[in-house]
Amino acid sequence: MTTQTLPELHKQMRACRLCLDDGHEITPPAVFSGVMGARIMTIGQAPGITEVEVGRPFNAGSGQRLFKWLADAGIEEDWFRATQYMTSVTKCYPGRAKGGSGDRVPGNIEQEFCRPFLDREIELVNPALMIPIGRLAINLFFPKSKKLTEIIGTQKQVQGRWVVPLPHSSGASRWHQIESNRLLIEKAVALIAEHRQQIFAKK
Repeated sequence: MTTQTLPELHKQMRACRLCLDDGHEITPPAVFSGVMGARIMTIGQAPGITEVEVGRPFNAGSGQRLFKWLADAGIEEDWFRATQYMTSVTKCYPGRAKGGSGDRVPGNIEQEFCRPFLDREIELVNPALMIPIGRLAINLFFPKSKKLTEIIGTQKQVQGRWVVPLPHSSGASRWHQIESNRLLIEKAVALIAEHRQQIFAKK
């Protein structure tokens, strides 16, 4: 991908029809938000239908829970949305899961179509801290063989950037409702708070 600027990349993502042309049941447009110079990037799984309708990531119930966690790390929602970066593994709404609760998990081909966009977002924005949210995003940085209980509450460096994962914040997920898992989330939030202090103390 040869996109030179973030606005050019955003234009390409909004215009992308690769999944539709390949027969995948998605609902565009691409959903993301953020600016150059953002030091923190969140990476979700895929937008929900409310996010597509409103045009901003984590707009519904999952956003309320996510920003509660970030507030515990000293990050205020309005400030974060205005100054930091929010994206996802796949950019368009994948539709409802068939025979299950919640939204459909994007397939491998859909992820492959979107991966160059995500890679270029990371390259152009160059965040100091990345927060993958949910298994699909976490799998980009941590082994698929590891359980979430082995991952949440830990951190690692990837190409000089810190990665601190969080579980999916959707109400359809029960993982974050288990008491022992909440303790792991508290550890993750504490790590995010430490990075926030270090990142913005330098400014």
